[in-house]
Amino acid sequence: MKRRAWLTLGAVVLGGGGIATYAVASPSADAAGDVQPKRPVKVYDLALKGTAAGKRELPRTETRQFSLLGVSWTGTAKQLEGRAQVRTRGSETGEWTAWQDLETTIDPPEDPDERSGARGASEPLWVGPSDGVQVQVVHEDGTTSAGLPKGLEVNLVDPGIATAAEQRDTGDDTDPAAFAVGGTETPAPTGSESTSASPSAPATVSPTATPTPTPTATTPTAPPSTVPEPTIVPRSGWGADESLSPDPSEYNADVKAVFVHHTAGSNDYSCDESASIIRGIYAYHTQTEKWNDIGYNFLVDKCGTIFEGRKGGVDLPVLGAHTYGWNRESAGIAVLGDYTAAGASNAALTSVARIAAWKLGQYGVAPDSTVQLNAGATQKNFAGTSFTAGTAYTFDRISGHRDGYATECPGNSLYDQLPTIRAWAAGPVQGLKLTSLTGATLSGSTYWTKGAITAKWSATTPSSLISRFELLVDGKVVASAAGTATSASTTLTAGTHKVAVRAVHQSGRTTPATTALTVATDTTAPAFSTTPQLTLRTGTVSTTAVPVTLGWKAADSQALKSVSLLSPTTATFGPTTTSSSRTAKSGTASIWSMKAYDVAGNTRTSSPSYTPMILQETSATKSGSWTARSSTSYLGGKSYSSGSKGASLSWTFTGRSASWVVSRASTSGQAYVYVDGTKVATVDLKSSTTKYRDAIWTKSWSSSAKHTVKIAVVGTSGRPTVTTDGLVYIK
Repeated sequence: MKRRAWLTLGAVVLGGGGIATYAVASPSADAAGDVQPKRPVKVYDLALKGTAAGKRELPRTETRQFSLLGVSWTGTAKQLEGRAQVRTRGSETGEWTAWQDLETTIDPPEDPDERSGARGASEPLWVGPSDGVQVQVVHEDGTTSAGLPKGLEVNLVDPGIATAAEQRDTGDDTDPAAFAVGGTETPAPTGSESTSASPSAPATVSPTATPTPTPTATTPTAPPSTVPEPTIVPRSGWGADESLSPDPSEYNADVKAVFVHHTAGSNDYSCDESASIIRGIYAYHTQTEKWNDIGYNFLVDKCGTIFEGRKGGVDLPVLGAHTYGWNRESAGIAVLGDYTAAGASNAALTSVARIAAWKLGQYGVAPDSTVQLNAGATQKNFAGTSFTAGTAYTFDRISGHRDGYATECPGNSLYDQLPTIRAWAAGPVQGLKLTSLTGATLSGSTYWTKGAITAKWSATTPSSLISRFELLVDGKVVASAAGTATSASTTLTAGTHKVAVRAVHQSGRTTPATTALTVATDTTAPAFSTTPQLTLRTGTVSTTAVPVTLGWKAADSQALKSVSLLSPTTATFGPTTTSSSRTAKSGTASIWSMKAYDVAGNTRTSSPSYTPMILQETSATKSGSWTARSSTSYLGGKSYSSGSKGASLSWTFTGRSASWVVSRASTSGQAYVYVDGTKVATVDLKSSTTKYRDAIWTKSWSSSAKHTVKIAVVGTSGRPTVTTDGLVYIK
């Protein structure tokens, strides 16, 4: 089933000599099926007619959906000295846009006498699929329409369906020769309409441009370029109907400069629509303005896709129609969209830089240089600079349309981006930074590594314009990476080195190496001068948590980075830390594994095993009078208490550390502590708060050995009582 739509136009009178036309299309039915047939481009030329009152209007008529429009008039000698505005209604939303100005100060054809029927016209405006339009044209003095040029028309372009991608879309597949008006099919009765022959597009868009014509007396030989050719979608890829451009191509002697343009219109287009936008511009240039081809040599969309414009061979100096007075020595690149207020995307800027560098590279010139161009017309540019035909003037190799002609094109924002385009096109690579070294650790001002490193970098120049990156060690290239790469690896020999990176632009210009980093190679592992040791410390004791101190000493020949505890729990310590308070479970052997790291990444592990043991008071050898006490607050639920002076308990064990565990209160007394028969301490158990299972005294030795610890009641006056809860040791 085909969808059928019809568009009704009318006119209204504007005060002050203005003309307003409008058109509204009826809804259309949904298309059937997922694949649409090809549909040719169609242009509707709708005349604005005058009345006896001096106004102009367009009688009611019917037409079709359109996506691009402009205003044109008879002849090219007279400019439209006035303001032309349009507003359109989206075919999908049914909503009207705000008024948009048409750019009417556009380049005239340089050889109008050679183009029969050439017309003056505004720039074409892409509005997207629309089914309604209003146009108003006001003379600049705001008085009458007498000052407007003759033959004013509104030109609506339906770009049709040509490419394989478009055929897969579900959209309007109306037969362009049929119109549904009141239930009957009739051709449009008002104005004129021109339909191109069915475009022959390939099933898929080929990434290869149209083959270069064979050199002849009038066709030059394509010179090689100093930089790679970017991927270019050929004319067949965007569905060019070659019957609209039957004249042979004309060629310049060379390409001395590139002029950058924008096409105006919406920036909200999908990049899937780019082909139809270009077809619309092509139809407008050839069928409305009566040019012999599209004016631009190349077009670029916001996604960075480059399209072949004017035919004749992308690698040849094809004469374009883009910058009045300067076409004979230049090429024109247009970015799809309006860049007056918003800048072009980086993808678009990159592609403009690539195509400009390639074209200029065919003639051996640097994109960031200047050139003398011979004026082909007497005129002024946008800044007011006067040019005289036949006189040479200085231009940047990559210039904006406004530099050569009195137009705002390519828009203020894109014009401000031209220095970026020049820099990217010419090189060297900009913004190169060595961002990090993996496999190496910074200590002070030196990176330390075991040998294998990976250097990572960034640059502001797009990767597609970069030939390669080079990793330098002590000033010599040790590794190369593609322009799309962001890192490279190498293995350093023993010693201290300087590591840097540099970039080579596609032009061959080399970026100076980044500031070199000092990298030292170290393969010697750190050492534990004191292996991890577990000793008892003061604190509250339980069977599951015995207070201990883990001690160690690690060192490195260069620089120790850290020491980590791996088991029975985990922790990480700085290079100067040598101890940590921990707890351990009694009666269970635990491996206390620690790893030392140096800044180069070398490691050493030490994993001794220790077992805290609790000796209950009942296992001690008693002397004197002791009383057993029971409470869940005691270790094992029991303790011994004595107030008899000289009463003692002694424990014999084989270990490396010991702690005496007691209960304490405000009435607790003092005790002597003997180790291996020698008195070593007098311990006061008095405490303002009651404490149970308190390890109050500790003793450690450098190695494990057999020891005897004895405690004896001092018989402190007024508070003689000593309550002991056992002894803990580490074996």
